[in-house]
Amino acid sequence: MKEKDNRKSVRMRHVFAVSDGTGATIETVVKAALKQFEPTKVELRRIPNVRTSQQVEELVDDAAKLDGIIIYTMVSPKLRRKVTEDGMKNGVPTVDVFGPILTRLSDLLELSPMAKPGIFRQLDEEYFRRIEAVDYTVKHDDGGDPAGLDKAEIILVGVSRTSKTPVAIYLAYRGWKVANIPIILGIKPPRELFEVDSKKVVGMTITADRLTTLRSVRVQYLDRSQFIQYTDPAAIREELRLAEQLFAKQEWPVVDVSHKSIEETATQVMRITYGRSGVSKGEIPVEEGTEP
Repeated sequence: MKEKDNRKSVRMRHVFAVSDGTGATIETVVKAALKQFEPTKVELRRIPNVRTSQQVEELVDDAAKLDGIIIYTMVSPKLRRKVTEDGMKNGVPTVDVFGPILTRLSDLLELSPMAKPGIFRQLDEEYFRRIEAVDYTVKHDDGGDPAGLDKAEIILVGVSRTSKTPVAIYLAYRGWKVANIPIILGIKPPRELFEVDSKKVVGMTITADRLTTLRSVRVQYLDRSQFIQYTDPAAIREELRLAEQLFAKQEWPVVDVSHKSIEETATQVMRITYGRSGVSKGEIPVEEGTEP
């Protein structure tokens, strides 16, 4: 096999990243591939929403004038053939990124593709939305960055060990931006908590006995002398009393997590938030054991 010449290319090349959707996905793929050939002179053009034969003809004509290369993702077999055939007639190299994958999967699955334009990008957007939500939620865990509370879609408030963090992460993986604020004896919650839309806020509570058990388990391998108040039943009851007073004063809905799993609690939080603000991330899952 003849090896490629690794000398630097001085010729300017025009690459057309073409899609029947937004074109963002194919643009990302082409950029990643081009990094393997740096340094080189390439002008990358993103051409979205190509869904007709006339658009293909105009695209190939433009590429031919610039001695360009067309790299594309299209789900329509007819349009894919059109790009390939018109490219050959006009001396324009074409690369079908999505077609071979669809063809092979169709053979293996014994199914025909839906041929729905833009579906690849829809999946991509869903993925990045969840990544953004997780990033936000981690940054705003346990009272972090209160100045960013206005960007939250859900804000969980409660004393320590009321499942705020695991519920927040669970929701983040489903696309919700979640902040959580701890209630601590002797420390006022951040003022930003009282400036956001109250429809975003959900209080988390638990029975004193259950909370005492959870905290005792948490500190059993630590220096207990540093956590006397943390596990003291009287102090725990006082924390819960203050939390309940705050919830009542602000008229925040409350979820009792005493005997709920993380999934059950998250489902109830989603239902409350959806019911109060109309915000939705799609179908709300109903976990086993939750009330209808």
